[in-house]
Amino acid sequence: MSKGPGLFSDFGKKAKDLLNKDYSPDQKITIYSSSFSGVALTSNVANKGGLSSGDVGARYKYENAEFDVKLETESNIVTTLSVTDFLPSTKAIASIKLPDYNSGKFEVQYLHQHASFTGALGLNKSPTVDFSAAIGTPSIAFGAEATYITASGEFAKYNTGVSLTKPDSNASVILADKGDSIRFSYLRNLNQLNGGAVVGEMSRRFSTNENTLTVGCSYVVDPQTLLKAKLNNHGNLGALVQHELMPKSFLTISGAFDTKALQNTPKFGLALSLKP
Repeated sequence: MSKGPGLFSDFGKKAKDLLNKDYSPDQKITIYSSSFSGVALTSNVANKGGLSSGDVGARYKYENAEFDVKLETESNIVTTLSVTDFLPSTKAIASIKLPDYNSGKFEVQYLHQHASFTGALGLNKSPTVDFSAAIGTPSIAFGAEATYITASGEFAKYNTGVSLTKPDSNASVILADKGDSIRFSYLRNLNQLNGGAVVGEMSRRFSTNENTLTVGCSYVVDPQTLLKAKLNNHGNLGALVQHELMPKSFLTISGAFDTKALQNTPKFGLALSLKP
């Protein structure tokens, strides 16, 4: 396990990734490459709902600094500069999405053995301020996050939670949406699944009395093949298979079905990630 409590945004992340990561109804191809100068290149082409889009990105690392730039088909240019350990245990991130000059953002992350803090400020006339904090140990941590809109003088969100972590399991409780919803999640790694895991997540929205229970699992068929499945109490079933074609190159096929409306057409997604 890692040192310190980690960031608040990581509370329940393993369970969330098992239930959501790589599930997609879209078609996407990603190609990674690198140059002799150390620049890593990424090209993406995607079809989302019948609309095609793409982007080309480059990443360059030098000592403790990293510079990213991405050109999108919508004529946007996204740039990010991050510097690690410019102060002990501190990381700074500056980003902007051109041509929107009001999209600039500056973020600072501080990770300590018993606490972590993040603060982000929009670089415009009426900035939005995001901040979070977590205290504890790698085994148990308490945290909170909030977003403050300076233009209106109001909080757009504030969440709080607790995370419990063991070598083979992880549990979290998050009170979110200004106290209007609560989410419990539990993940456990099982040797019976060849290194896979089972997960359960229950959420409740108090204003509508709506409850959602989702269960899922992952199963390692062999070192190159992973199966995942999930189902919630609303009848939504998802499944995927991911196969490593060659080292660091993956083919993922996913599907989503509404078991309470079988007359509807199932959704299928395909993602191909190639890294020569």
